[in-house]
Amino acid sequence: MYDEYFGQSHIMLRESVRKFIAKEIAPYVDEWEEEETFPRELYKKAGNAGFLGLGFPEEYGGSPCDIFHEVAYTEEIMRCGSVGLASSLGCNAIAVPPILAVGTKEQKQKYVPPVLAGDMIAVLGVTEPSGGSDVANLLTRAVRKGNKYIVNGSKTFITSGTRADYVTTAVRTGGPGHKGISLLIIEKGTPGFSVSKKIKKMGWLASDTGELFFEDCEVPVENLVGQENQGFYAIMLNFQKERLYLAVEAHAVAEIALEESIKYARQRNAFGRPLVGFQVTRHKLAEMATLVEASKQFDYRVAAKISNGQDAFKDVCMAKNFATTACDKVVYDAVQIHGGYGYCREYMVERLYRDSRLFSIGGGTYEIMNEIISKQMKL
Repeated sequence: MYDEYFGQSHIMLRESVRKFIAKEIAPYVDEWEEEETFPRELYKKAGNAGFLGLGFPEEYGGSPCDIFHEVAYTEEIMRCGSVGLASSLGCNAIAVPPILAVGTKEQKQKYVPPVLAGDMIAVLGVTEPSGGSDVANLLTRAVRKGNKYIVNGSKTFITSGTRADYVTTAVRTGGPGHKGISLLIIEKGTPGFSVSKKIKKMGWLASDTGELFFEDCEVPVENLVGQENQGFYAIMLNFQKERLYLAVEAHAVAEIALEESIKYARQRNAFGRPLVGFQVTRHKLAEMATLVEASKQFDYRVAAKISNGQDAFKDVCMAKNFATTACDKVVYDAVQIHGGYGYCREYMVERLYRDSRLFSIGGGTYEIMNEIISKQMKL
């Protein structure tokens, strides 16, 4: 372990997460993957364990901690063997921060504690069918009429969207561009709000991914988060951490794939000797290990910069692109080392191969990250 970043409290947290996985997830995860869902009660169990509140204020039921506790948790929860499940459990990490950052005291008291306790599921609704990473040009419109906003539009690729209790929703209340965007808390059961469908996906199978629809949906004005037409800035506040955690998830998945490959290469015999007896296999594993280590160190360094209050806007985009590219390469080679078995669902690397593909898309695509990086370089 890296003493520069992790101490005894981080080790204790890792142990807690491992015990939670062993008891509450590992015995059932394959079944949940096949069913493409997991029990809602798991949120409550994770809340009781204190995992959903990591990094959030104590007054709302959270557990204040440094950023490396969150990194440690992210690395360990990936070991449950289902990226989709782990990501669904963590959907509060992007839905709640805007409320805490710019919401009213009443909103914080009403909407934050139940989520951190695992009694409610909160999700962030930004992506639309018309455009994914182009947040500034979203189309969902909210028009104020008296003490309500009338919302029309749709959202897609919303993690945990089909069973969310409320959606921190990005809507257009003003003119074009980022200056016309606001945030509304839209609760489940609000007339005009419906889940159009549960999206069938290549990977992240245990994560329910919803397409949401708003038709003359009436939302109380008191559910406006922050000031009208200032919602884009509240969304951007959390993008840095979201991208860091996607990078951490990527290097964690790559590390698991590497471990599985080493284990398989030691056990599997070919032409009278184990696969690790062949130089080509050893060198492939060495290259995989190098990519894992490089991406981990990059991610840890970016986390340290964020923790120290330094500007890491460009760095986190670089880290995300590097970690996701490294992960793509490692899981590809992991399947190759496993041969035909790597294509079978009973082997972990098959699921990791499918699940990892989303890392370079979610939280801003690889291409968008490069565009941000190039702008920061003032090219």
